[in-house]
Amino acid sequence: MIEHIPFEKILKEALKEGGEFADLFFEQTHSVGIICEENRIEKVISGLDVGVGLRILFGRKTFYGFTTEISKESLFHLARRISRSAREGGEEKLTSLPPSQGISLSSHSILKSLYPSQKPREEVSMEERVSMVRRANEAARRVHHHVQQVKVLCRDFHQKLSIGNSEGLFIEGERVGTVFSVQVVSAKGDIIQTGYEPVGGTMGFELLDLHPPEEVAEVAAKRSLLMLSARKAPMGRMPVIISSEAGGTMIHEAIGHGLEADLAQQGLSVYSKKLGAEVASSLITVVDDPTLPKKRGSYAFDDEGVPSRRTVLVEKGVLKGYLYDRLTAWEEGVESSGNGRRESYQQKPIPRMSNTMILPGDMSPEKIVHSVEKGLLVKKMGGGQVNTVNGDFVFEVSEGYLIEKGSVGEPVRGAMLIGNGPQVLKDIDMVGSDLGFGIGTCGKDGQGVPVSDAQPTLRIPELVVGGQEEAP
Repeated sequence: MIEHIPFEKILKEALKEGGEFADLFFEQTHSVGIICEENRIEKVISGLDVGVGLRILFGRKTFYGFTTEISKESLFHLARRISRSAREGGEEKLTSLPPSQGISLSSHSILKSLYPSQKPREEVSMEERVSMVRRANEAARRVHHHVQQVKVLCRDFHQKLSIGNSEGLFIEGERVGTVFSVQVVSAKGDIIQTGYEPVGGTMGFELLDLHPPEEVAEVAAKRSLLMLSARKAPMGRMPVIISSEAGGTMIHEAIGHGLEADLAQQGLSVYSKKLGAEVASSLITVVDDPTLPKKRGSYAFDDEGVPSRRTVLVEKGVLKGYLYDRLTAWEEGVESSGNGRRESYQQKPIPRMSNTMILPGDMSPEKIVHSVEKGLLVKKMGGGQVNTVNGDFVFEVSEGYLIEKGSVGEPVRGAMLIGNGPQVLKDIDMVGSDLGFGIGTCGKDGQGVPVSDAQPTLRIPELVVGGQEEAP
């Protein structure tokens, strides 16, 4: 579809009125989404989205536009319009970008998805997909009569990308992804609890061979039922162990966003201007790695055409780097870390996490639990809020247990973790040898991108747990 598009000429047209850099982002995405709710298939959405985004960098400003009409005339019109906007809305150049050597798109790279799908979406019929969703719904409802509501989502996509820029880059590639999730609401009297279990990755429908729909549904249902019988969580300061099963929600929210270069450069991060400073316990090393096999946040190249790579953010407690896209990298005179990401051709790229994790230590998770006389074990994290400016956070605990005399005790519900990210990272005094991943869609500036996060079992000697005091 893009063979007839003269990328080089369009980019030259885009820079005619000034500007230091321009790029074109072509996207063609086939997706299918199936939702089962209220014991019936509510939605089957199948679509093809095709479009091109064009960006011009002029000084410190970004000028961006997109079109769904893929023709030379439409793209030249878009280039002229954005170029005029850059000239009229631009200002005196305030940053030095690498000088362009002229546009020549002779460097042509083709990168497929990092790991080929073993069960491509084309081999799975709509009937089979609907059957998977129905099976999950039925499996969740079979678990117990207290199960009241079940929502099942299955979504997959196949994306083709072409990216060209005024530095001479031209790259093409493909991405695939599949997500399957089950949310269960159980009720007993006036107590209502929710269980949620998602699985996903940069793979085809082999995902559902690794995680059968019935198993995903049963995990979600049993989690909601467990919390029905749980006692109310105690409140106060206490030791907290976050299990590797909780995934890396804590690290993603408490430090990850603060290490995205745009927030750091704007002074909107507690980690601004702290390169080389000690920001965590010496036991903590944090990396962002989009090259991991089949993880939800993985990609061969980012949405600016920069090849993916592993970035060490914190090493043994010392802040080593930030996550950059091209623009924030130019601001500091460094290379992009390959973290320029966007939701689609309709948005400009910004620095985003991919697969972010705390690396494992050398202590067994069992010993970490045995070390706590009385405290809280967090097995699954729920939603939460983080203030990136000062690092304060509040997280819900969707599955938690009391720890009593070094053993895991009864489940508790309604627990909240309240603290400060930088302080918690400094306080961690035990790091497990295990590693558990979670998946999600990370929101920022109105854009959502697929991510995963991970951590080993961690011990925080003291943290504020919000809950409800038991009646004496």
